Amino acid sequence: YVPVYYLTVRPSERWFLVTFLQSLAWISGFNFLLVWWVEILGEVLHIHTIVMSFTLLAAGTSIPDLVSSVAVAKMGEGDMAISSSIGSNIFDILVGLPIPWIIKTGIVEGGSTVNIISPFLTFHVLLLLAMVFTVVLSIHCLGWKLNKTLGLIMALLYVVFLSVAITLEVIDPPPAALMF
Repeated sequence: YVPVYYLTVRPSERWFLVTFLQSLAWISGFNFLLVWWVEILGEVLHIHTIVMSFTLLAAGTSIPDLVSSVAVAKMGEGDMAISSSIGSNIFDILVGLPIPWIIKTGIVEGGSTVNIISPFLTFHVLLLLAMVFTVVLSIHCLGWKLNKTLGLIMALLYVVFLSVAITLEVIDPPPAALMF
């Protein structure tokens, strides 16, 4: 086995574009492996794919954002930590979500469509919007300051959302024939 360190160009200003593209390639490759392994793990443990995607994959993509936000918050930059977490989620929604769909519908299978089959999609979106409104209102009521109690309440609300979303999708999953 050859460590990744030996397969990349050493960072320097001359090679910034090459190192950036290598970083993108490594991240893409490891993300592909992560999704593949989570699917296999779900099949082996007989855990529904929806449950695996709502929990493991969502946590896997959010942990780096959490680490960077905590590091910045420990330096006393709470505003920067909040901005980082909100900004990364906005980026994920506006860039990370549509790019694979654009690649599939425009390049791989030109003119095709991506079908989203979830009878509860509208409910999930409305519930998330209600939670965002509740969080912003709560922070406003506390004078735009976060505390541990509010953090625990937000974590509890997220667990409630996950529980409701997973329960709804597992109880009434979309037909397998329509998913592909």
